[in-house]
Amino acid sequence: MARKLFCEISPFTYRLSMEKEIMKRHLKDLFQKNRFAGKRTAETLPYVIFQHKSLIRRRLGNVDMQLQENKATNLALAVARIDGLLIRPGETFSIWKMIGRTTKRKGYKEGLTITKGQPAQGIGGGMCQLSNLIHWMVLHSDLTITEHHHHDGLDLFPDFNRQIPFGTGTSISYNYLDYHVKNETACTYQLRLRVDGEHLYGELLADAQQPHTFHIHAENEFFSREEGIVYRNGEVYRDVMERATGRCIESRLIRTNHARVMYECPPSVVIQENEKRLPPDLLQDKTNHGQA
Repeated sequence: MARKLFCEISPFTYRLSMEKEIMKRHLKDLFQKNRFAGKRTAETLPYVIFQHKSLIRRRLGNVDMQLQENKATNLALAVARIDGLLIRPGETFSIWKMIGRTTKRKGYKEGLTITKGQPAQGIGGGMCQLSNLIHWMVLHSDLTITEHHHHDGLDLFPDFNRQIPFGTGTSISYNYLDYHVKNETACTYQLRLRVDGEHLYGELLADAQQPHTFHIHAENEFFSREEGIVYRNGEVYRDVMERATGRCIESRLIRTNHARVMYECPPSVVIQENEKRLPPDLLQDKTNHGQA
């Protein structure tokens, strides 16, 4: 029998381990030279870089819908802390620097979280939907992603009105799993966010037009069964086009998915048996490969 990690002994030791990681992150940020964005304004910058919206109440497998109702409350509180934020040249946006710790005292409720690769619940759950939306907008900009965490190769829920490619999400947890974006351009960017009864809305704006446009798309998507386990496979590419000509100047592989499916696939899903996958270093059909 494998020896348990300290964090696995009990809920108390798990909490202690989390607090240790939180303190380590505070110390790391203290000694780093990042200049974090913090100025907000009610004035909207003139150029719309990208817009997106996502449905707040989604049916996710057998997850209690009350957690989705609570998520709506949590998102409204978090959005109010970020809306209008300016990301000026040389500044870094940190989602946790803006939101802070999500506590019951601040009005946050129990929402859906992911713990050890499984659905769980906790105060402030649902923040990944906000970081997902911001990440999707940032992918369509000249901003530079400097910290980004994935959900560790798991496909936790069947698709429900999916709008963006699988594998373009984020994983955040206060504060040691953060999402950072640095503005290395000469432009000032701005995040405008809001919620209504149904959707989370986002706009990424700037004080000048970008020289590029972007297209993010999936290729080679399929499900495979390997040694009795079903996986979701695919590649996500980010194409960079010149705004003036529309010419594609770069196509970069930003994510290779090989995610274990954690739900019962519906009959409509075709599963390839014993699919042999090429290792990532042999996927050379595109130029300028790399991770975002």
